[in-house]
Amino acid sequence: MTKFALLFRNIRGLTLPLLASYCCRGDVKGFKLPKSIPRPLLDRPRLQFAAPAVKAFSLIELLVVVAIVGVLASLLLPTLGRAKQEGQRIGCASNLRQIGVALSLYLADAADHFPDRRDLKTTLPGGYHPWPGSIWPPSDPRAGWAMVVLGSFGAAPSLWSCAAAARSPVGNALASIQVGSMETNAPASRYWTWRFDRTNDMSQPVMLEDFWGKSSTQAIADLISANDSLLGPIKGPVDVVLTEDPYFPKTAPTVDPPLKGRTIHPGTGRNRLCLDGHAQFYKDPRTPLF
Repeated sequence: MTKFALLFRNIRGLTLPLLASYCCRGDVKGFKLPKSIPRPLLDRPRLQFAAPAVKAFSLIELLVVVAIVGVLASLLLPTLGRAKQEGQRIGCASNLRQIGVALSLYLADAADHFPDRRDLKTTLPGGYHPWPGSIWPPSDPRAGWAMVVLGSFGAAPSLWSCAAAARSPVGNALASIQVGSMETNAPASRYWTWRFDRTNDMSQPVMLEDFWGKSSTQAIADLISANDSLLGPIKGPVDVVLTEDPYFPKTAPTVDPPLKGRTIHPGTGRNRLCLDGHAQFYKDPRTPLF
């Protein structure tokens, strides 16, 4: 017998038993077993393989993972918190810009004259200056009246209270918040409008700094003639603050103690809207807290 014939015979001897076992299980249909295959080969049990064992975490390994997660959280959470605060401050400035656009539309519709709604200062819920007269601020700069007047010019009620103010002690102080109607859950304003803070007769000298019913030109001229050192130099609309975040300077002796030195946003300052329509964050060392 040649070497090739011997090799073929050995291969045949190995493969036929395997095919026979598959045929007995029905895996190969129509295959006929040769009579030369011994029966014990057909009855041979199939090999069984045990599943690999799964190793669980040890207590030490689990504690290490927890410690790493804790360290990462302590590093990331302050950063995420600062990013959230910055986002709220930017959103607040955006609110003020939209309020400025609404005021511009009002002025264009009213021949460049500011509204005179001193009546709203007294008739809105809470009335005028509902906190004790000895407590700062001495006038009532709350902007509930503006929320009512400018609503039909695109300044929606949601613009008058930023997310940070709604959760801030300053934003919810009696001297900061004012609702626009007597309805239940009525929207509230949490901005100040210093140029519309009094209800006196417009002929009185103290009203030089108020804009009720005045034209833009007259309002700026009166503000310059008032020469109020607290306002800083006034050269034009860019220097005239119309709307801003509430703040309680630490240098004012009559500020309510829990609010002293506080404002809405971190960063030692506040957002403000000027007469020319631009909004910016103004740094003020008198309000380091929020």
